[in-house]
Order: sequence, then C-alpha cells, then structure tokens
Amino acid sequence: MKKERNNIFGIQRNLFFTGITSFFTDTTTKMIYSVMPLFLLSLGAGKTEISLIEGIAESTASLLKAVSGWWGDKIGRNKPFMIIGYAFTAVLSPLFAFVYSPLQVLIIRFTERVGKGIRTAPRDSLVAASSEKGKRGRGFGFHKAMDNCGAIAGPLIAFAILSAFPSDYRRVFLFAAIPGILGIATLIIFVKEAKKNKESLPNKISARDFPKRYYFFLFIIFIFTLGNSTDALLLIKASDVGIANEFIPIMYLIFNSVSVVFSIPAGVLSDKIGREKLILFGYLLYSSIYFAFGKSSTGAAVILLFALYGLYSAATDGVQKALVSDIIQDNKRGTALGIYNCIIGVTLLPASVIAGALYEKINYSAPFYFGSAMAFAAFLLMALFYIINKNKLIN
Repeated sequence: MKKERNNIFGIQRNLFFTGITSFFTDTTTKMIYSVMPLFLLSLGAGKTEISLIEGIAESTASLLKAVSGWWGDKIGRNKPFMIIGYAFTAVLSPLFAFVYSPLQVLIIRFTERVGKGIRTAPRDSLVAASSEKGKRGRGFGFHKAMDNCGAIAGPLIAFAILSAFPSDYRRVFLFAAIPGILGIATLIIFVKEAKKNKESLPNKISARDFPKRYYFFLFIIFIFTLGNSTDALLLIKASDVGIANEFIPIMYLIFNSVSVVFSIPAGVLSDKIGREKLILFGYLLYSSIYFAFGKSSTGAAVILLFALYGLYSAATDGVQKALVSDIIQDNKRGTALGIYNCIIGVTLLPASVIAGALYEKINYSAPFYFGSAMAFAAFLLMALFYIINKNKLIN
C-alpha cells in the first residue's frame, strides 16, 4: 500500500511532480522560443545573429551544468540547485517584453539560460534516483514527455495570443510569466529530495573515475551536436517556404506532440532492447530529416518533417541520459550527466555559428545538408560503440 501511495497514475510521486515542474517551465520557455526568431527579425536581427544569440546563450551557460552536477554529488542534494535554476526562468522570461535590441535579448537569454545550467544536471540526477529499478528509461521517457507537453502548451498559447493580437510578441512574453511561477511553486511544495547516505558521497571526483566508454559516448555526442544547430533555423525555414507567421508556433506544437506520444514508449523499449539501438535509429532518422529539410520547398513537406523530428527527439533525448546513468556509479551520476549536458550546450555555439553562416553565405539548404552529414557520422560511431560495448572490448 505504501508503494501505491507513492505513485500517481503509475508514476513514482517524486518523478511525477518533477515532471509537472518541467511541464510548467517548458510552457513558459516555449511560448517565448516559438516566437523569438520572428521577434528578433522584427528588431532587425539577421539569421546569423539569431543563430549566434542562441548559440552564445546555450553554450556559455552550459558550463554551469558540469559544475552544478559535481556540486550536487559532493553534498548529496539536488533540490536547492533546481529551485535556483527554475526561479531564474520564472523571473527573467517576461523581461523580453521590455527589450528593443538584439543585444538586450542576448543578455536576458543568456542570464535565463544560466538558470537552466544550474538546474539541469541535478534534475536529471534526481530523475534517475527517483526512477524504479530497471525502469530508468521509462522514468526519463516520462520526464521528456512532460517537457514536451509544456512545449505543446507553450506554442499553442502563443498561437492563441498572436491570433487575437497579431504580431504582438511582447504580450506573449508577459503571459509567459504565469506558468513559470506555477512551476517553481510545484517544485518547492511537492518535490522531495532524493536523499543519499553520507557514507556514499565521494570525497573527490576525477576524470579517471569514469570509464572509457563514457568518454567515447561523449565524443559521439559532440560529433552529432556539431550538426544539430538551433531549432530557430527550422522555424525560419518554415517561414521561408510560405507558412504564415501566426502559424509558426504550430510547427513547434506538431514536433512536440509527436515527441510526447512516443517518449514513454521509446524509454520503455530502451529498457527492453537496449539504449544503443534506439539512439542508432534516432541518429539515422535525424540524418534523413535534415537532408529532406534541405530539399523541401513546400509547407506540407515541412509540416511532415516537423512531425518526424518529434519522433527523433523521443528516440534519443531521454534515452541518451538513461544510457549515461547506466554507465556511471550512482554517487557520481550528477557529475557525469552535467558533463554530458555541458558538451551538448557548449557545442551548440560553433554548431549555430556554422549553420547561420551556411544559411546566409551559401544557401538555405546548406546547414541542413551539413547537419545530415554529421548525424550520419555519429550514427556510424554509435554503431561502433554498440559493437565494442556488446563484445566488452571497452570499459
């Protein structure tokens, strides 16, 4: 009976409310993110500037992900970092309504992403610790699904606001404050610390504590992310092929709706057949999708590709975190997840710069072909990872 009381809809209570927190916060961020490219264009920013703003904001703040993960492991607590990180988003997001230059957007965007850098690794560590034994893929899949539910609600609310008040992006930013506040309240009231025994806390953590296959996997992530630039270019692509501005947030809604539907099944499947197989599928699908983005010239094709993009996300995002959690000892998991998230974030800067330059200097198809090629290279490396890991040729 105690186990049943600790579950809500079959999901461990702590995991459930962590997911609700992410749902509200992602509603806020995706309300903003779904209209930000168009808002920046209205302020006079070019496509390279837009990519650079996203790259700088995500990359530099991502350095904190490794630090917060390490610190959480050292003190055996995750919730304080989560509260600080989610509070950054709740407080800073509506300030976009008062900016009048791309530089001001960058300053707020960077500061808000600092919050994400602080909270991400401790949150992932808490998700792993709150998941039932043998169901870690399901746990990360649920969290990813809740993230994407917010990413559905956010663009849908943004679409409703823009439909009633065309091109009034500032109104969208102001309304975005509401779910952010609900998210931080949910975290403070309902989420409990995943406590660790003081005896299990590491005295020190060094690079030699992690196995070789962990670093090999990080290298694969680096190669893939180098071609996985900001999604803002996908939204710009949708606008370029003739999709009306007020419908651009719907593209994000389509992407996230598909991801929500498949995230938990993908996580469960990874628990059964292995994480590597799902990741291989995701990389190959991504390579195909980006190649098709480069070729597409109609709104119908772009809509279909956004749907497939959601399937790729479901097959990889949560599953990759579950794989890292499987590889690393429990008492150093936060550090490992922090480094993993840091690699992704830092690599987004050169990835976004490369993609933006290719978009403006060559043509609108070039960044998508580049992304496709890098994803295929990551697919080949992941296949090698699977083979040597299966045969125990690397520790």
